[in-house]
Amino acid sequence: MEAFKTLDGLVAPLDRENVDTDLIIPKQFLKSIKRTGFGPNLFDELRYLDHGEPGMDNAKRPINPDFVLNHARYQGASILLARKNFGCGSSREHAPWALTQYGFRAIIAPSYADIFFNNSFKNGLLPIVLSEMQVARLFDEVKAFPGYRLRIDLESQQVVTAGGESLPFDIEPFRKYCLINGFDDIGLTLQKADKIRGFEAERLARHPWLESQPLIR
Repeated sequence: MEAFKTLDGLVAPLDRENVDTDLIIPKQFLKSIKRTGFGPNLFDELRYLDHGEPGMDNAKRPINPDFVLNHARYQGASILLARKNFGCGSSREHAPWALTQYGFRAIIAPSYADIFFNNSFKNGLLPIVLSEMQVARLFDEVKAFPGYRLRIDLESQQVVTAGGESLPFDIEPFRKYCLINGFDDIGLTLQKADKIRGFEAERLARHPWLESQPLIR
């Protein structure tokens, strides 16, 4: 998982509440057994004018010119600004996969669905909670100023606006530690690799018959 310390990024505004995970990545794309390739189908029903299916050539599909991520001014955005209850609906982990594979590293919203919120941290996506008033003001600024950027400093837990205002945010220390160091669940486990190998060697020395036992079918 890519480490997250600071981010100076272009902001894209998704001005709607209760964005669910099926809207983030529609259910037909969950057929894939891989963890990659979901970025082109992020917000598929909003980005395209036709119905998307796995394996389609997205470059040949008709684009919805009214959808915000299709606007030229928001191309290359790495921060998504959203309204309350973002990521509601099913618990699919594909939602943060699609967001990160599109290019987003952080989301700013007043609130999130719990499972999506937890899944985001495990996949290197930082979900920042700011007040509704702060988020509303950011929406106004993003829409008023093309090329609007924010700087996120995870170590100091600050969102710094284009005008230099600092907006503090909370994050659990353990989640902060994992993001700053780029540790997902597997990465955390591998930090104990020497102890795991030591345990396995000791167990095998005490019970050598374990290695030669056939699998129970």
